[in-house]
Amino acid sequence: MHLEIDPARCVACLACIRVCPTDAIALPPEARVVEVLEEHCIRCGECLPACPHDAIMATGEVERAVAIAEAGTGVLILAPEAIAHFAPATPEQMVNACYAAGFRHVSRGVVGDELVAQEYLTLWEDSDWGTLIRSTDPVVVGAITAHHPELVPYLAPVTYPSAAEARFLRYVHGAGTPVVYAGLSGPGRINELDAVLTFADLEQLFALREVRPEQMPQTHSRVPAEARRHASVAGGLPLEMVVSGSSAGRRLLTMRGLESLPALARAVGHDRIDLGFVDILSSPGALGHPLAGPKSELYRRRALVQQYEPPRSRTPVVPDPSPVDVCAVFPFGTAREQAEPQAVRAILEAIGTGPNGRPWDCTACGYATCHRFAQAAALGRASLKQCVPWLARRADDASRDASTDALTGLASYRTLQQRLSHEMERSKRSGEA
Repeated sequence: MHLEIDPARCVACLACIRVCPTDAIALPPEARVVEVLEEHCIRCGECLPACPHDAIMATGEVERAVAIAEAGTGVLILAPEAIAHFAPATPEQMVNACYAAGFRHVSRGVVGDELVAQEYLTLWEDSDWGTLIRSTDPVVVGAITAHHPELVPYLAPVTYPSAAEARFLRYVHGAGTPVVYAGLSGPGRINELDAVLTFADLEQLFALREVRPEQMPQTHSRVPAEARRHASVAGGLPLEMVVSGSSAGRRLLTMRGLESLPALARAVGHDRIDLGFVDILSSPGALGHPLAGPKSELYRRRALVQQYEPPRSRTPVVPDPSPVDVCAVFPFGTAREQAEPQAVRAILEAIGTGPNGRPWDCTACGYATCHRFAQAAALGRASLKQCVPWLARRADDASRDASTDALTGLASYRTLQQRLSHEMERSKRSGEA
């Protein structure tokens, strides 16, 4: 997923900067619109609903996916959340539409969850792991590798469900088979996937291929891929882990939201607390992802998906043991560019401190602290025009300069005129001569 800014709509209101957890949106001093720093963006999508002007767009690799569909040799992994996005089209119509668009096989996004769940169940049954952090969410993994490197050794050595499913599909259909993924929280550029699409991108692909899902047959035109679950729940965790929770001497800690990461990093990296298995996601499941739609419609989306959820299979739907490797190694993120300390100090001096002598840290500029803002400004990614205390002080200085002659220090004619007018009105009201 790639985030783009529409310069015709962006007014640089800073709303996106305020919600970005990685300071990946910049407003250079001379720029009229904001910019996305690709090297810092973890594609959490929080900026999309935050923008009141609809100036941010999430796009995938549509051209590459169209080329694969036209060739007729690729397979598509269609995430289960597509049901909520393309309603009232049924799952059968969606699968038929994908075949009509040119894909030779359509997988339903369940196989990857099942493969990953098998590996997590093995880890769950091994009590020697200590603290283990769930690694199925690319946003969480991106935030940890970039900003909390002390947590990288604790990430579960298990790949994303979409990557596991792509490996399995190539095992079945051939090593050279192109694989396209369409979903809400797809990973960034990884070797297993030839193209990653959002559901909006998939709509665009349908339009380019002249396919309308709602006009497709209501029954499968080909033998459908497996859509039932056996051992997993949505997202790739084992059902047994979710049901048993912290029973039988095992510990399961559930966290939702990236704001949980600092506390997790403190507990694990500094205090050395063994937390057991940490089930952490950046949002309340895939249907709670910012790209899924308004937060107020979360339960409507869940109801739509549950409406078409097939009965759980009593037998495994993937081979056990897995014929493909679902392990992963997550590298540390690259070090972020640091500003010159002298430049940072100069900006902090220009900002000043509050009446109590402490930094303002008001977050109005879009950054959590004055120091983080000063770092960005020193690197040319922000300007003092974003700082409200600095602007207020400039306004006071301008008002004082306008009321006093800079050469003589005497009140200016405009100030004298305003004062005389004020006194005349006061005299009229009081009746004094």
